[in-house]
Amino acid sequence: MTPQTAPAARALEHPERAAIRLEGVLHALSDPMRLHVVHTLAVAETELACSEVELPVSKSTTTHHFRVLREAGVIEQSYRGTSKMSGLRREDLDALFPGLLDTVLKALEGQCARLGAGPSAHR
Repeated sequence: MTPQTAPAARALEHPERAAIRLEGVLHALSDPMRLHVVHTLAVAETELACSEVELPVSKSTTTHHFRVLREAGVIEQSYRGTSKMSGLRREDLDALFPGLLDTVLKALEGQCARLGAGPSAHR
């Protein structure tokens, strides 16, 4: 009888830091739903389960938005048990595009203030 090995952990594809491109990041940040995800993760300053980020769209559309962010290099995702955890790749983004993420988030807050809406109103 051979010893059984544990099943391989489900791995998700992420671009290496050097492969992250500005146009991909800007595209990912251009959608209001994805911008909401980034804002939520930035405010949390920690990883969150995808289910903790509320979006007014279907589960499959939510999955699509998280995938676009991951493939652009904006977020990193990993499985912990049955939860898919997401966190900003702030260190990578700040190294590649200094100030970009902070500028986008500050502009979002300014837009919300200008429109008289709360921080989640951009969805």
